[in-house]
Amino acid sequence: MRNIPFFLLVLIMISCKDSPQKKSETEAEAVPVTAEKEKYPPAMSKVFEAHGGLALWRKQKHLSYEMPKKSGLEKHTIDLYSRKDVVETEDFSMGFDGTDVWLSDPEGKYKGDPVFYHNLMFYFYAMPFVLADDGIQYFDTDPIVYDGISYPGIGVRYEAGIGTSPEDEYYLHFEPETHQMAWLGYTVTYRTGMPSDDIHWIRYDDWMEVSGILLPKSMTWHKVEEGKIGEPRNTVPFQNVEISEKAVAEEVFAKPENAEIRKPVNTSEE
Repeated sequence: MRNIPFFLLVLIMISCKDSPQKKSETEAEAVPVTAEKEKYPPAMSKVFEAHGGLALWRKQKHLSYEMPKKSGLEKHTIDLYSRKDVVETEDFSMGFDGTDVWLSDPEGKYKGDPVFYHNLMFYFYAMPFVLADDGIQYFDTDPIVYDGISYPGIGVRYEAGIGTSPEDEYYLHFEPETHQMAWLGYTVTYRTGMPSDDIHWIRYDDWMEVSGILLPKSMTWHKVEEGKIGEPRNTVPFQNVEISEKAVAEEVFAKPENAEIRKPVNTSEE
C-alpha cells in the first residue's frame, strides 16, 4: 500500500474551505435543470453528469470514508450541507463544528495544523462536485497530453475572499469520450498569499459507483518534470465509502470536552 507521507501531503495540498458553499435542498430543487446547466460551462455540466449529476449529488446529506495509512486508519465524516466534519484516528480526532476547528489529542501525538488538515482530503475526494460551489469562476485552459492522449480541460479559480487561499487555481481535465474526470492540476498558495505557477497533478482513473455517484477508489499524485506530468509518485486509497441522503447526528461534529479550539499556525505538517 502506497500512502503520501504526512509532511509531503501538506506541501502538495490545496487550501481548505470551512464555510459551506452548497445551496439548501429546497433551493437546489427550486432551480430548473436548464438554469443549472446555463450556470456552468457546457463541458463542466457534462463532467457533472458523467459522475451522477448535480441533482443527485445535492440530495446527499453526508459523506464518509476511511484512509488506511502507515500511522493507522483515518475515518473522515462530512455533512455535505453545513460542511461540518470530523477526522477520527486511534490517537486523536479533529473537526469543524460549524464555528471552530477543534483538536482532541490527549497524548500530544498530532504535530500538524488542524485548521489546514481537517477537511483537506474532502476537497480532493469530492471532485468534481465541489467545483459547483458558489464563488467559483471558470476559464479556458489548454488540453494536457499524457501517454499520447489529449485531455480537454476547464480552469477554475475562486473569487476574492472565498476560502483561505483565493489565489489558488485548479485545472480539471477529463476523458474526451466519456467526460469523466481524469486529472486535477492545482497551485498552492496557502500561507503565502502569492500567486504560483507551480502546478501539482493528481490522476483520477480509479472510480467506483456509490449510491449512483462516481467517487474515487484511489487517487495518484504524479511527479512533475520540467513542467510536464511525470511518472506516478504516491497513491492514496479509500475504503468503506458511504454517501447517503440521511443526515448525520449533529453531536458527531461537536467539540469533545477535552478538545482545544485551534487557530492557523505557520508550521508544516510533519
